[in-house]
Amino acid sequence: MATCPPYPTRAHRHTHWWQRSWVRYGALITLLALSGLVILALVREQTGTQGFLVGLGLAVLPVPLLIAAFRWLDRVDPGPWRNLLFCFAWGACAAALIAIVANSFATRWIATATADPAGADTLGATVIAPVVEESAKAAAVLLVFLFRRRDFTGIVDGVVVAGVTATGFAFTENILYLGTAFGTDQLTGDSGIASVTAATFFVRVVMSPFAHPLFTVLTGIGFGFAALSTGRHHLRRALLPLAGLLLAMGMHALWNGSAAFGEYGFFAVYAAFMVPSFGLLTWLVIWTRQRELGTVRAELPAYVLAGWLTPVEPYALGSMRARRIARQYARRHAGKEGARAVARYEACATSVAFLRQRGRRGRAGADFTVRERALLEALWHLRGVARPALDYAARATAPPPPPPRPLPPWGYPYGGPHGAYGLHTDAPGPYAPQAPWPPYATQAPHDPYAPPYHPYAPPGPHRP
Repeated sequence: MATCPPYPTRAHRHTHWWQRSWVRYGALITLLALSGLVILALVREQTGTQGFLVGLGLAVLPVPLLIAAFRWLDRVDPGPWRNLLFCFAWGACAAALIAIVANSFATRWIATATADPAGADTLGATVIAPVVEESAKAAAVLLVFLFRRRDFTGIVDGVVVAGVTATGFAFTENILYLGTAFGTDQLTGDSGIASVTAATFFVRVVMSPFAHPLFTVLTGIGFGFAALSTGRHHLRRALLPLAGLLLAMGMHALWNGSAAFGEYGFFAVYAAFMVPSFGLLTWLVIWTRQRELGTVRAELPAYVLAGWLTPVEPYALGSMRARRIARQYARRHAGKEGARAVARYEACATSVAFLRQRGRRGRAGADFTVRERALLEALWHLRGVARPALDYAARATAPPPPPPRPLPPWGYPYGGPHGAYGLHTDAPGPYAPQAPWPPYATQAPHDPYAPPYHPYAPPGPHRP
């Protein structure tokens, strides 16, 4: 998915070798690669080669669907793919390795201390595992929040980052569980629907592929609310992610402990808590996405007055259907490069709308003007391909005009089409026919963050 161009870099300054970006990226990639090799060896040791391959083939099935769902949520202001790749790799490699090592160590220590292996397994699953696993997954959300702050601006970003991290973690965990179940079936000779592998696949992949993403999304929502808080509320920004993490641990513990509630405890927890929570969080995220589109429609008209955008663009950019039609139009008339240009234009316009909103709320930072200028200049360079496509999309999605008001059964008032005083009904006045409702706004209230505008200045980035 396209993202807006990078913002202008600051003046070069001397940095130590460990502060250089390639050193940090190299260290991070090395850490994730080593974690992946170690987790691969551990899972293969527990499942065997054949069990590992079977588990891998079955565990990969829900991954594309979950990633596509989170990318769909992030379509309004899509973040860079590198953030999602990092989150998935962290969940599948680093977080999974931390969870396996910490859970095994804690469970063995409890079993040795209490001399009750069965009780240690139950305690490890309901208490130790939720704390360790959710903390390990939350580390990825924290890293993106701290070091990719410009890409982490609200609730949807928190949901996407947390959900992709949890998808990677669930992928590795499903390989382990499904591979172990396949090994059990090999020993017992079971196969088909009655096998342990089929039951594990049904529970983990069919019924609850969203379980781990659902838990970690609560942490992501906490970070999202922290991103929306102003800089003055330091305590709130610290407590909101912690509250989300505690909620994630609590729901995870309830899910893992459902087997202790009797024979039908799993289904009771699934129906009473998991499904309603999933529906509620889905509604919250979609509602937040609609608010983001409303922000685009509300903030961009100021740039229409300044000449940077055409009057139809706030309406077109505030509708996902119009955006899609614009990309399709560009693809038909300008090929793939045209569609990519329109996608970049949409991303930059959305970014400048969110930047302006943060500026009005006092959260834009000292480089507000530089970042705004860079985004507007990017829009100006892409306008040749994007504007015709967006104009076509606006006309294609504009609501139809309202039908004419029918005459009353007694005909024209006061005896004729010219009214009581001989005035034509088409003349301006309180009884004149109303013009069709315009499908897009063209004005916005003045505020200190409005772009520079002069009525005689030509539009464009060359304006002083």
